[in-house]
Amino acid sequence: MTTQLDHLPIAVIGGGPVGLAAAAHLAERGLPFLVLEAGDTPAAAVREWGHVRLFSPWRYNIDPAAAKLLADAGWQRPDDEQLPTGAQLARDYLQPLAELPALEPHIRYGARVAAVTRAGLDRLRTAGREDTPFLVRLENGEDILARSVIDAAGTWNTPNVLGASGIPAHGEADVSPYVSNALPDVLGRDRDQFEGRRVLVVGAGHSAANTLLSLAELPGTTVTWAIRSGSPFRTYGGETGDALPARGALGSRLREHVESGAITLLTGFGIQRLTTVGDGVEVSDGNRGLVVDRIVAATGFRPDHRIVSELRLDLDPIMGSTRALAPLIDPNEHSCGTVPPHGVDELTQPEPGYYAIGVKSYGRAPTFLLATGYEQARSVVAALDGDWAAARDVRLDLPETGVCTSNPVLAPGEQAGGCCG
Repeated sequence: MTTQLDHLPIAVIGGGPVGLAAAAHLAERGLPFLVLEAGDTPAAAVREWGHVRLFSPWRYNIDPAAAKLLADAGWQRPDDEQLPTGAQLARDYLQPLAELPALEPHIRYGARVAAVTRAGLDRLRTAGREDTPFLVRLENGEDILARSVIDAAGTWNTPNVLGASGIPAHGEADVSPYVSNALPDVLGRDRDQFEGRRVLVVGAGHSAANTLLSLAELPGTTVTWAIRSGSPFRTYGGETGDALPARGALGSRLREHVESGAITLLTGFGIQRLTTVGDGVEVSDGNRGLVVDRIVAATGFRPDHRIVSELRLDLDPIMGSTRALAPLIDPNEHSCGTVPPHGVDELTQPEPGYYAIGVKSYGRAPTFLLATGYEQARSVVAALDGDWAAARDVRLDLPETGVCTSNPVLAPGEQAGGCCG
């Protein structure tokens, strides 16, 4: 059955791995779509951490619909068992995908979304809502009408703060010139900022672990690692028992560096105050303090729901995901590999036709894997096509880990770090 909205495109916000996967599924089903990517290239955010090697092999990082479109165009699939870097993921998979004739005419770059609402309606108005198109406003003032919105914008641009209470520490804004966000290119582009300096890494996730190990390679660099929990066991993770060997090795190497003294570990350290001191920063948890030259904030990310503040969303008060999805991804209960299959039913909001997928759908939970986002995209697109049997036939093959929740309950005040990028 056709409606007055069917002639409009489905707007996909974000041209990263999951947004492009959604585009591939939309193209496969012949549904009109428009991808709005804020950057100048596909997967602009991925390229910012292009120096980092993923701990999941290629077979978990390629969407099936995208792979089929690429194969039909003569694409040579990478070795499924090799571990790509972020740069290789962008260059060897996402760039060719975005350049396919089925996708390229429908992708706009430099198109940063400022707001999403219903045309002529605010959040209060109910009458006629389902039959009213979405209005997607870009930062340049352009308005785009869409029949549905798939929000795959990610969380890269909204990192968590350093403050232990979830709000900025005292003085945090004043020391911003001394702070780097997660995954700086320590051994490459950003080396001059870190070599021979006193560096503090804050966070208990794999972003922190990667940065710590790179810093340990720099001559003359003093490396300190601060976590809010009383033990680093959760970061060390499954080690030799991890189904993804590269991830297990990351934890083992980090533990060895801490035990050897190459990295100084501060446990139970929740930052309360940051103060500039000469050319450095004094970092205090209220009882202890140290002075460093540089801080890496590897404290995870959070979704930004401000652009959809005029839509009707029912978000879990803890995770910031949909209420139905929250118990399935809670890091207190689940690791990356134990998240059960889920799709359109768990992602549905009170606002008909709006779906957040990918890492944004997980709110603050760090248990996301790309394969999860690809299955979300497949399920949501099938639902938008009216194929509810396919939409609800959700399947997910993930590597078991135990990494995200080595401790089943986070310590008081501890914030889960990144897990499974």
